[in-house]
Amino acid sequence: MSREVVYVRGEASIPVFATVGRTRFEQADEYGVIRRSEARDFLIRAADLVVSGDVGGPEPVEDVSITPAAGDRIRERFGDVWHIYEVGPIPGEPAFRFSDPGRITLRIHTFHVGEEAAA
Repeated sequence: MSREVVYVRGEASIPVFATVGRTRFEQADEYGVIRRSEARDFLIRAADLVVSGDVGGPEPVEDVSITPAAGDRIRERFGDVWHIYEVGPIPGEPAFRFSDPGRITLRIHTFHVGEEAAA
């Protein structure tokens, strides 16, 4: 089941529908201890990531298709709280990958970085 979230790059924000998933992974720390972690994944149609406005470049843009990049954010609302997730790579994978052979849906890996009250 999908839900509305907000994809954010720079000052531009895009309301999109996403299906929420997860990717579990293991990573050894500097002492050889295996740490199990989990990324919250958002499955979003690639065609829905179209931005206009200030995206952090030299000039504002209008109706430009983007692909997810580390540092972008996804905001998900639960009641009166926005949960904020930052896009980032996981061990052995980039920050996103296509989820189907037709390259229609993106699986975007994120990590929870904060919360803020909804207005």
